[in-house]
Amino acid sequence: MSTMLARRSLARAAVNAPAALGAAPSNARNMATLREIELRLKSVRNIEKITKSMKMIASTKLAKAQRAMQAGKDYGLANKEVFEHVPSDKPTPNKLFVVISSDKGLCGGIHSSVSKATRKALANAEDSPLVGAPANDATVDAGSAVMVIGDKSKAQLTRNLGKNFHLTFNQIGRDIPTFADAAAVADLITQSGVKYDSVVLVYNKFVSAISYEAAAMEIKGEEALKESSAFNAYENEDDGTKDLAEFSLANAIYAALVEGHACEQSARRNAMDNASKNATDMIASLQMQYNRGRQAAITNELVDIITGASAL
Repeated sequence: MSTMLARRSLARAAVNAPAALGAAPSNARNMATLREIELRLKSVRNIEKITKSMKMIASTKLAKAQRAMQAGKDYGLANKEVFEHVPSDKPTPNKLFVVISSDKGLCGGIHSSVSKATRKALANAEDSPLVGAPANDATVDAGSAVMVIGDKSKAQLTRNLGKNFHLTFNQIGRDIPTFADAAAVADLITQSGVKYDSVVLVYNKFVSAISYEAAAMEIKGEEALKESSAFNAYENEDDGTKDLAEFSLANAIYAALVEGHACEQSARRNAMDNASKNATDMIASLQMQYNRGRQAAITNELVDIITGASAL
């Protein structure tokens, strides 16, 4: 009799024991899963609040950036008109590439677009044998000279073109860019000692509130202006030509900065809008999963209660 009782006790213990060492009972596992889902729901809801707030802020900044962009475009159009009326037959093999991005992220692929465009432009540039070669001094062939505005594109281009960098700029475009920012950049470029025939600005062109595209703008240097017969008709002094070249470069940089800033705000708003929608969908999915798990746990508890009551 005692042997039979011992066997029954061992069998009962084997049934009630966990399936593996350290495993929790089924009810405990269900409650832990529900707790994890609840914590994840809370986390996703907090993320949704943040992305919605960032979307609202970006929408407000986008309106201001678009107004600044319209004003900045006038500078770019004036530059374009000047160079259209002073054509030059002198080739410009030595090109200085200036990449315009920003220091901030969370705005989609806006930085990678100008980085890809820069690599493509350098690969297709004519008479630039030193692309990818070390820049030993400031007078190397400017076909391999690169200057970057913004830390994001700098990080993306460092691996392939790090040896080609001559100057990098940051803390520009944290707010709406001003002409003073562009003039400071143009002044540093002029004083850098890099010899160039033209400057190629690689920036993001504003297409609409939901789209943008990488574009390039070429600004001819002082020597190209001197070679223009139409420009020489005015009999300007050398200092005047130099000042005009620097001022034209600052105008073009300002126009590219404000347009790139508008593209950045537009891309950030769209990115935060998509993130908010994804968070909403995830919340709905997790809420359904939580409700089903909670209903299953309650059903199991009711079954245990009813079974116990029937046994009594």
